[in-house]
Amino acid sequence: MYSEYEIRAIPLSVKSMRKKVEIFLNNNGLRLDDTDYYAGIFRLEEDDILACGGLTGNLIKCIAVSDEMHGNGLSNRLISHLISVANANNHRTIRVFTKPSNKDIFTSLGFNVLACSDKAILLENNSSDLNNYLNYLQNNRKDGINGCIVMNCNPFTLGHRYLIEQASKTVDNLYIIPVKEDVSTFTYSERKEMIESGVKDIKNVIVLEGSDYAVSQTTFPTYFIKNLNDTTDTHITLDLDIFVKYIAPALNAKYRFAGSEPTDLLTRRYNELLERLLEPNGINVRVIPRLEQSDGVISASRVRQHLKEKSLRKASESVPYSTLPYLLSLLCVNSLQEELDTTPKPGLVDKSDSGSHKDMDYNLMQQSIKTLRPYFTKLAVSGYNKNLLSVAEIKKIGMDAEKAMFQTTNGVNTHKGALFSLGLTTICAAHLMYIYNEISEENLQSCISMLADRWPQPENTHGDKVLQQNKIKGALYNAVEGYKELFEIWMPYYTQNKDDEYCLHKLLLLIMSSLDDTNVYYRKDSLTVEKVKWQAKELFENFDIDNLRQLNTEYIKENISSGGAADMLSLTLLIYSFVH
Repeated sequence: MYSEYEIRAIPLSVKSMRKKVEIFLNNNGLRLDDTDYYAGIFRLEEDDILACGGLTGNLIKCIAVSDEMHGNGLSNRLISHLISVANANNHRTIRVFTKPSNKDIFTSLGFNVLACSDKAILLENNSSDLNNYLNYLQNNRKDGINGCIVMNCNPFTLGHRYLIEQASKTVDNLYIIPVKEDVSTFTYSERKEMIESGVKDIKNVIVLEGSDYAVSQTTFPTYFIKNLNDTTDTHITLDLDIFVKYIAPALNAKYRFAGSEPTDLLTRRYNELLERLLEPNGINVRVIPRLEQSDGVISASRVRQHLKEKSLRKASESVPYSTLPYLLSLLCVNSLQEELDTTPKPGLVDKSDSGSHKDMDYNLMQQSIKTLRPYFTKLAVSGYNKNLLSVAEIKKIGMDAEKAMFQTTNGVNTHKGALFSLGLTTICAAHLMYIYNEISEENLQSCISMLADRWPQPENTHGDKVLQQNKIKGALYNAVEGYKELFEIWMPYYTQNKDDEYCLHKLLLLIMSSLDDTNVYYRKDSLTVEKVKWQAKELFENFDIDNLRQLNTEYIKENISSGGAADMLSLTLLIYSFVH
């Protein structure tokens, strides 16, 4: 019988195919969610969908079979295909989100029901992950009256701290479960570290590992798109059913705490269902009023908005001191990403092309930034200290960062220069935040100069050879000078023109017009350096985006890359965000 049918991947990016799938699912009482992979069963040489389903990571969803084909075993064939695709992508445990009427199909294939609601059930085919997590929870359980908070902390704010403080007064032991899903602005490891640092003085608080079983893409996907719709209650119910059946008993938790939610409708609905679903199961729910400041309730989303607007000063007003280094680190990677995204750029990697770089592209640069992020965090956390870090301490972190970068890029130097300038600046910013709880231009420039002055001149490097041959200033000298041009020319220009659509393009040209860029010296010669300065000055004064594209074409042909100027563009954006 199966020889009459075939399984085909369905490209949902094709509008006609997507529409066909949407209609088919709608006729079966479902709707299409985002998936990584989607497939359907068709009769040979025909285009009518008989059954279809998709995968998001290890989660099977959007499964439907036409009425005429029920009982023909197509569901089993489709599900087996999806399982094999998930296994091929190294997923050991497969989960499925489906209608209760499909329960028998999946249990016959070895799936066990994990959670239930009126409109959907969640199943998985491997209980070892859940059992391992429950054993972990039980091993960390303490005697007494226990309570629990599940929180994202993106980032950890004074509001989160207040919620934990108030909750800890009600119970003997308070367990914090961070949301593990890595789809937030701050990574899971950063958010967990922020919580641990922010509550280490509260003796009865235990910060646990997160899991796929508490507010994850599996149990509560709606949370991550902040979209209140007709499936929200189903997702919330499944998530809370898992908490009631497994997590609360493992921790012997008799209390669940949450902060009140005056603005986010989805979180408010979650709180409403917390009380409705947990209280009948013997778990006391306490919704604690949110902490307010003069301009309203403290919100992680507002902190993120301030960071997006490059204002560390405003963002820092709503977070505990222990969170500050993580804000500095995020601003580092944001500035690198903003430089990378600036398109077009002459001879440099951007969204359109690789410039004059044959060994790197946009995706590689993004991977490099992602790889360096935890090292910027480490520099910021280590630098948040009364005493300025020693050169030896900085070098150790820097060398580890370089090693990780080269492993990611297969030996390509994507951000070595930026790591030095942004790393040095971040350490100084963290130190000043510790001392003064703010960063002034004068103090930051002075601190950078002082720290750079302790730094030995690199020897036997490409940059060192260029400096010796051409008798010019290099990256270290510019740092010892406290990035004089940046503070006196480049940052004031950005401050005055940041709302200009082409501000970053023009700022890059302004930097190129005066910088002795060792990258250009290394690839070409002193005459080319002067030509680049002159061309940048001319285009800056008579800016035209098409002429900038033409200059990029010219630099690609001539193998010119102003990599040093790109680093200074990132650094200008970073320092602006630190001092404004």
